[in-house]
This record gives sequence, C-alpha cells and structure tokens, in this order.
Amino acid sequence: MAKNSFQGKDGPSTRQLRVGELIRRTMSQLLQRGEVHDPDLQRMSITVGEVRMTPDLSIATCFVLPLGGKDADLAIAALARNKGELRHLISKDVKLKVTPDLRFRIDDMYDRMDATRAMFAEDRVAKDVAAPDSDEDA
Repeated sequence: MAKNSFQGKDGPSTRQLRVGELIRRTMSQLLQRGEVHDPDLQRMSITVGEVRMTPDLSIATCFVLPLGGKDADLAIAALARNKGELRHLISKDVKLKVTPDLRFRIDDMYDRMDATRAMFAEDRVAKDVAAPDSDEDA
C-alpha cells in the first residue's frame, strides 16, 4: 500500500481516528485531574473537542475550548507552553511507537453550529427547505 494512500481521498483513516480519539480522551483526563503543573491551566476547565491526526501520526492537532469560551487565547498559550509535559504524560498512557507533536487550536464548532441554526431560521432559507423539489414531481 502506498505511503500516502489515505491522504486527501476519503478523509482520515480508521487508525487516524482511533489514535486521535485515544489522545483526546487521555488529554481530557490529564487536564481534568490537573496533572499539568501550570497555575493558568489549573484555573481553567478546558474541553478537548477533537484531535485530528496527520496521516503519518506525527502531529496531533487538538481543538480545545475553555468553559464558557472565555480566555481562549490564554488557554491556547498555556497549553502550548506546557506541550512538552503534556506529550510526556500522554506517552505514559498511550502506547505508540512515537508520541505525536501536539498543536492547539480554538474549537469553533459551537460557533459554526449556531451560525447554521441561525441560517436555517431565516425566512428565505425556511421557504427553500420547505418547498418541494420540482425534479421529484416529474
């Protein structure tokens, strides 16, 4: 099988999804238990919404959001500052050949969901959704 056979074709492979979910759960537990010794991180409750892995499993992009969405930039900076300690703690729990490099991004999924709901609530969009397709009648 080719080295990059899953890249850009059908989305992430099963292995990418499985490893990403394992890292997401582990990171959530580490942050919840306060195992990272940083006062900024211990003051915040951070949700790890998703972890996306590169095809070679060398980079894990973690989408995180502090509770309430406040101080998101502070949370990203604190996580980036403690990237080495987080990697070390993850490597103890997750048995991988190489522990991936961690990158942190703000999780904007909830904002996108709100925008989608607002779009479907608009009158013109509701009319289009409710109107029967002319192709189905023919």
